[in-house]
Amino acid sequence: METQRISSPLEAEVIERLTVGTPVLISGVIYTARDAAHRRIVRSLDKGDKLPFDLKGQTIYYTGPSPAPPGRIIGSAGPTTSTRMDAYTPRLIAAGIRAMIGKGSRSPAVREAIKKNKSVYFVAIGGAGALLARSIKKVEVIAYEDLGTEAVRRLTVEDFPAIVANDIYDGDIFEQNKARYRREAR
Repeated sequence: METQRISSPLEAEVIERLTVGTPVLISGVIYTARDAAHRRIVRSLDKGDKLPFDLKGQTIYYTGPSPAPPGRIIGSAGPTTSTRMDAYTPRLIAAGIRAMIGKGSRSPAVREAIKKNKSVYFVAIGGAGALLARSIKKVEVIAYEDLGTEAVRRLTVEDFPAIVANDIYDGDIFEQNKARYRREAR
């Protein structure tokens, strides 16, 4: 499959042309958030409070970057396991999140929310946080600084590599690969 260059925030037309297995290079703005930040964002949504950033069309990267070494703007920034966010993700997708980046498979509820709300889930390579950090050109903590590494950060990225894992057509890279393995193992 040909690598797609896409920009975040994402437009609906971009989501429509992305299918499972498509490699992408993401440029633009993405936000970091892990489970503690997700919990706070959902609480704010439920109470009708102002959010730290507009969710509409945005991409959330499930990472808690390590401290920046001397001369760098960020430390290692690898993906964390996405299932930890599954309890909050359908609510955030319904509120406007267009894409998520993490590692590992998603729950049926998240996959259904992706399909229903025209979102996409990308996977990034776990264990490659130092390499992924090279795509990050600017970092700004914008919310929940008390969470330390799990604070919400606004990242400006250039050619951040990922692969479409769940698309709006009910595609699931993990289920497809399990089925392929079963066929080949016969």
